[in-house]
Amino acid sequence: MGYVKLVFFMLYPFLCQLDFSSSSPYLCPEDQVLSLLQFKHMFTINPNASAVCDFSHPKTLSWNKSTNCCSWDGVYCDGMTRQVIEINLTCSQLQGTFHPNSSLFQLSNLKRLGLSGNDFSASNISPKFGGFSNLTHLDLSYSSFTGLIPSEISHLSKLRVLNIRSYYPYGLRFGPQNFGLLLRNLTQLRDLQLDSVNISSTVPLNFSSYLTTLRLPYTQLVGVFPKGVFHLSDLVSLDLTYNPQLTVRFPTTKWNSSASLINLRLSRMNFTGEIPESFGYLTSLYALDMSYSNLSGPIPKPLSNLTHIQTLILDFSSNFLTGPIPSNVSGLQNLQWLILSSNHLNGTIPSWIFTLSSLTDLDLSDNNFSGKIQEFKSKTLSYVTLKQNQLEGPIPKSFLNQQSLEVLLLSLNNLSGQISSTICNLKTLAGLDLGNNNLKGMIPRCLGEMSAVRVLDLSNNNLSGTTKTTFSIGNQLSVIKLHGNKLEGKVPRSLINCKYLEVLDLGNNELNDTFPKWLGTLPNLKIVSLRSNQLHGHIKVSKNKNLFAQLQILDVSSNGFSGNLPASLFENFQAMRINDPNVRTPGYVGDTFTIYYEYVIAITTKGRDLESVRVFPKNIIINLSNNRFEGYIPSIVGDLVGLRTLNLSHNRLEGHIPASLQHLSVLESLDLSSNKIGGGIPQQLASLTFLAVLNLSHNQLVGCIPKGKQFDTFERSSYQGNDGLRGFPLPKDCGGDDGVSQRTTPVELDQGEGEDSTMISWQAILMGYGCGLVVVLSLIYIMLATQYPAWFSRMIEELEHKIITRVKKHKRRK
Repeated sequence: MGYVKLVFFMLYPFLCQLDFSSSSPYLCPEDQVLSLLQFKHMFTINPNASAVCDFSHPKTLSWNKSTNCCSWDGVYCDGMTRQVIEINLTCSQLQGTFHPNSSLFQLSNLKRLGLSGNDFSASNISPKFGGFSNLTHLDLSYSSFTGLIPSEISHLSKLRVLNIRSYYPYGLRFGPQNFGLLLRNLTQLRDLQLDSVNISSTVPLNFSSYLTTLRLPYTQLVGVFPKGVFHLSDLVSLDLTYNPQLTVRFPTTKWNSSASLINLRLSRMNFTGEIPESFGYLTSLYALDMSYSNLSGPIPKPLSNLTHIQTLILDFSSNFLTGPIPSNVSGLQNLQWLILSSNHLNGTIPSWIFTLSSLTDLDLSDNNFSGKIQEFKSKTLSYVTLKQNQLEGPIPKSFLNQQSLEVLLLSLNNLSGQISSTICNLKTLAGLDLGNNNLKGMIPRCLGEMSAVRVLDLSNNNLSGTTKTTFSIGNQLSVIKLHGNKLEGKVPRSLINCKYLEVLDLGNNELNDTFPKWLGTLPNLKIVSLRSNQLHGHIKVSKNKNLFAQLQILDVSSNGFSGNLPASLFENFQAMRINDPNVRTPGYVGDTFTIYYEYVIAITTKGRDLESVRVFPKNIIINLSNNRFEGYIPSIVGDLVGLRTLNLSHNRLEGHIPASLQHLSVLESLDLSSNKIGGGIPQQLASLTFLAVLNLSHNQLVGCIPKGKQFDTFERSSYQGNDGLRGFPLPKDCGGDDGVSQRTTPVELDQGEGEDSTMISWQAILMGYGCGLVVVLSLIYIMLATQYPAWFSRMIEELEHKIITRVKKHKRRK
């Protein structure tokens, strides 16, 4: 008891001091309190300001004059001097302008400063940051700073961590020589991260020998990367992604960083030659990404020496690697990701890959692999794509027992057998692509009941029978592709439950039904292809702006439809009435969160059947060719000013060509061939400056062909079979005679605008998808001239884009 009293007596002065300190109104100097409060009041709190953060918290809300400033959230003081030495306001929801003379710069004793994950409204980085002479850590990342990074940053000679990663590519930049100056002066740097900063210079030979992390992706580096970086003995992470003008030459001997390096990302850079065998010494490697880098040659077997890793991402996709994958590999048992897509690899898939128990992501697509797909040992598969190879045999049963599988792409192979109904047990599956194989049997009824599936592609197989699939209420389907099979019966009425459906392709089957006008109630439907079936009857659709309002592509060609073309159908096409002249670059139809895709749909375009067509945001197409439509072409077609392709060929249409077609200012292809259309070609059509292909052959047209602009480029084949036509390029010259009047009679054009009004027919829906761009049109002409098959088969990349942006959002760039 006396011993306890003695200890208490000795500690009493210290305890009193602690009590006094905690009750002191200002542990840090008052001038620093005022500086911090002034800094606080320069910004508002907005949760959206920290949208880049997984978690954010408004730390400055706790800053109050009545409390101890060293107890404020994000503020840290020196225990002896009571000076503020660290401020961490990372992801603090701050929004506003960061003033170049901010009161923050009065805190001269700061050693650590973190301001990342805020929104400083495109403020410049103040040169006064260079005045923090004691600073060892500075993080200004993802806070909407823009402009020039001041050279004064290079004055921070004690800096160990410098992180100025930009959310917007090249919003920040270095001045000439400033990057080299920074590396030469900051000799104590351990961690340097400058993602998406425009450096636009070479990497100097002199830099800190203490570097552990060097991140310079998307920085426009040039020249030759110094080999000395690979010999930094403490180097842990190196990321030089997307510097295509930066040349990298690897050391041929063992690197000094071999034992420490765990993350190596060198995608989209300028490499030459093969993967060096020295990579086999990187025994601590966690992630390796060398995709899109022009690598060639075989995969070196020493890579199997990477035995101490726990997770390894081998990404050599989109290179020119050749030969088989090394067999008898035993050192990669912890492998989780293996991506070798888009190379020239061949042979069978080695059995060691199927035995990887931790494998989650496998991409061997776009190669020349053959043989059967073996059963997988892994129960954790999430993403598997083996598309576009020469694989054969049945679908492995091990795919059907995965609890986490989100994407399964097996298209463009020679797989056979039936689709087991147990595939419906994959509760997390979002994308299923089994297209372009030799699968047979019926489509499992339960496929439409899979609640997570967004993309379903079973096209170009030998599936048969009546489509009994029931699409349940609340499904997430956005793309359904069943074309190129032997499906019978009617269009499934349960499709009405697919409220998110954007693409429906049931073409090239044996469906026997009338026009499914009820599809028009689907609010997001953009593409409908029912071509080459046995559909029949009149197309009768009531006038309703909510029916087919978003439709951009309609293809019902090669069926048995008859009667007049209902003008009311065209009146409902609200999306086709919009013409955005600024759309001249490829884009994607689809929800930006769920799917980015290139949709493959067989459309007769420019006189040829193209199996694959890229869909652009304003690529608007109508194809009603090869039916038995009759009557007149209604002038209301001229209201669909967004049309790029109009195909009404091979029908029984008569009357005149409506002069209202002159309003289709972005029309790139017009095919009215093989009808009974008479009268003259309206001179007004010469104003269609985007028109690249015209086919008016085999009609009853007379008079002079319009002159000027696009009409001076068309060949005789555009007009053959019209004995009454004259003028260029036909041998009959118009001379000074205008011939038959080329004016059309509005009354005659509009007489069919009732419910069964005169309609349209189309035959060679064209591919002017380049939105009028000469380059794209030239490519099409080359294909026509050389008879090269027009395969752009890229539908499945929709899922790869989706995985990159949605499923793998954080996995590969940590």
